[in-house]
Amino acid sequence: MFTVLRAFVGFALTCLLIAAIPSFPEPTRSAKRNLVKTICLDAGHGGKDPGCLGPKGAQEGKVTLKIILEVGKRLKNEFPDLKVVYTRDTDDFVELNERANIANRNRSDLFISVHCNAAPNKSAYGTETYTMGLHKTDGNLNVAKRENSVILQEKDYQTTYNGFDPNSPLAHIMMANYQSAFMASSVKFASKVEEQFSKVYNRKSYGVKQAGFLVIWRTAMPSVLIETGFLTNPEEEGYLNSEKGQSEVADAIVGAFKKYKEEIEK
Repeated sequence: MFTVLRAFVGFALTCLLIAAIPSFPEPTRSAKRNLVKTICLDAGHGGKDPGCLGPKGAQEGKVTLKIILEVGKRLKNEFPDLKVVYTRDTDDFVELNERANIANRNRSDLFISVHCNAAPNKSAYGTETYTMGLHKTDGNLNVAKRENSVILQEKDYQTTYNGFDPNSPLAHIMMANYQSAFMASSVKFASKVEEQFSKVYNRKSYGVKQAGFLVIWRTAMPSVLIETGFLTNPEEEGYLNSEKGQSEVADAIVGAFKKYKEEIEK
């Protein structure tokens, strides 16, 4: 009898507890979780670090700044409510660590770093977009080492980057596990960038690749590094240093962002 009574009391208490739980409305379209509200745009190099140089004198740091400012202007026109943050909007030097800090402080939902490529072979041309990860080839490693070598111009870089040596292949490989939480979204956006370059503007695309870049190492959001073309190729130098080329590159990036935003906000 006591056992039956205890069971009945337990059942009654359970019913009371369930009744006390507040009911919440079903989530609506306005309460979507994956909204892209803030984007951080990074123009590679700049100031005392001109980046790679074209045979006719074009500087990577100045070309990337023009492209990134055009991207920002178009994004604000397309999405007035989108917050656009720049790591730099003038021809100044910004440390790689600080670029990531700017993105993190502003709670950015996407980080885009724009660069120009370089190669000993002056006929090399085309685009490629990187996410954080392991180097699949020596070519990927060489690109990462070149982009990361800018830290040698920073004060106390060994302390800032925990002893990182930009000339050590092992140091780059050890960075590969960072950004893993955002890998799927990073690859998704990177794929859309390369698709825009190849299908809309008929550019040669080397696709999406992985390598260890310091500029996206510590960003707490999906992040990509876009190599917009080879500045060491005279023809691509002319294209990237022209208003037409910069406009098309910017349009491709914005087009990729539109598709990415629409897809993840469904």
